[in-house]
Amino acid sequence: MKDNSKVLHKILMIIFMFVFHFSWSQTVFGKWKTVDDRNGITKAIVEVYEENGLLQAKILKILEKGKENALCVKCKGDLKNKPVTGMKIMDNYKRNSKGEYKGNRLFDPEQAMTFRGKVWLDPKDTNKLKVRGYLAFLYRTQTWHRVIEE
Repeated sequence: MKDNSKVLHKILMIIFMFVFHFSWSQTVFGKWKTVDDRNGITKAIVEVYEENGLLQAKILKILEKGKENALCVKCKGDLKNKPVTGMKIMDNYKRNSKGEYKGNRLFDPEQAMTFRGKVWLDPKDTNKLKVRGYLAFLYRTQTWHRVIEE
């Protein structure tokens, strides 16, 4: 009887770990490698996190060679010449019924421009995040890649 309970315990642990891993990988929250949609250069690691029920994002690390300690030279006001690392680039995005997050501030520190934005998981690969910025009726979409930490 003890052997059966050990086997059952192991099976339940495996199921729990699988469910936990599956549910974790289904979220937009976490760390993402940003990739420029125009030239394919990996630019940074961005942390997408939840605060007060809303999506936020900040730059954790710049990966692009020669720009590791970049300052926001084109920025105005409080952000002028501030380090890009640590900079908040998405504020207060709300989740809709489609599982997308939408907001009014997607900040590009390289261009010092703010866009309306939308974020969603790629339905074909939940380790890819689609990030779209809107300027009037024009838009650009980047695909970011989940950072898998072991």
